[in-house]
Amino acid sequence: MKYALIGCGRISMNHIVAAKNNGLDIAAFVDIDQTMAEDKIRKADLREAGIRIYTDYMEMLEQERPQLAAIATESGKHAAIALDCLDYGTHLIIEKPVALSIKDADAIIAKAKERNVTVCACHQNRFNKSIQEIRAAIEKRRFGKLLYGTAHIRWARDHEYYDRAHWRGTWEQDGGALMNQCIHDIDLLRWMMGDEIDVVYGMTDRLAHPYIEAEDLGIAVIRFKNGSYGIIEGTTDIYPKNLEETLCIFGEKGTVKAGGEAVNIIEEWKFSDYFGDEERVKKECAELPPNVYGFGHTKLYRNVIRAIEGKEALVSSAESGKRALELVLAVYQSAATGQPVRLPLKEGATMDFCGRFTN
Repeated sequence: MKYALIGCGRISMNHIVAAKNNGLDIAAFVDIDQTMAEDKIRKADLREAGIRIYTDYMEMLEQERPQLAAIATESGKHAAIALDCLDYGTHLIIEKPVALSIKDADAIIAKAKERNVTVCACHQNRFNKSIQEIRAAIEKRRFGKLLYGTAHIRWARDHEYYDRAHWRGTWEQDGGALMNQCIHDIDLLRWMMGDEIDVVYGMTDRLAHPYIEAEDLGIAVIRFKNGSYGIIEGTTDIYPKNLEETLCIFGEKGTVKAGGEAVNIIEEWKFSDYFGDEERVKKECAELPPNVYGFGHTKLYRNVIRAIEGKEALVSSAESGKRALELVLAVYQSAATGQPVRLPLKEGATMDFCGRFTN
């Protein structure tokens, strides 16, 4: 399957490794800074692979006609690039978030259906061993009635991080901590707790990063339509380095906590239908990735390829990407208005909050 990567920044190596691991025909890299693409070819030991470098993704689409492309640019450009790729019938993996507005997410979903094209939202943590085990317990109804779930993302991002890319922390191209750093765990919380949300209550603030436009702290309470609740705490204010990313699920018959730096280990696993599996689960699900991106990209790519071939259902679709986006935008809306926000959202975008933290 002919593959191209659009955007050769911070996350791109995970996509390249995943493409290599799945035997894709890597045809082209695209970046407005050609040296970024050259650097990734060198780091991935692909100098003999004949990969073409483009600075214009439209030229790449016209010349290469890839069957599958990954979009790993700044978030604000995801939707426009995706819609152009879909015009060429190209299947897509879109880095999170899938878009920065409900309108753009809906446009991607509609065009993908129109062109019969597969679009994956790159929420690779769904493929963590720990998360797969929790999802299996949900589907087997081992928790009984779901009571509530929590997502805590306690990370650190300093001035240097934001300086390395001018778009970070802007409303136009990024959003804040919830939209960028925390959306993976937010996606997991919604996925585990039944997806359908009644109402969201949120607060956000910019406490320690006066040089960005968006929030560095977000807190929310969610009521799901199945009667359960959710709590989100997300921040980039932790000193001096990332502390943890945790997901907890509490039911009438079960308690589970996935922790570590990126929900990659099981810390608690208790069920009333005791199968003697606690130690086995903790041992078999423990992963120690070198960074917060984890090992999920390779499995996500495999799922996308098999979905395109009609052999598997897509685990992280454009629709699920929209649901994660919608929840973050609902928190933003509630925080800005001081009022609860009911879902589904008919509209909303990060650009709605320009000037939110202007002193």
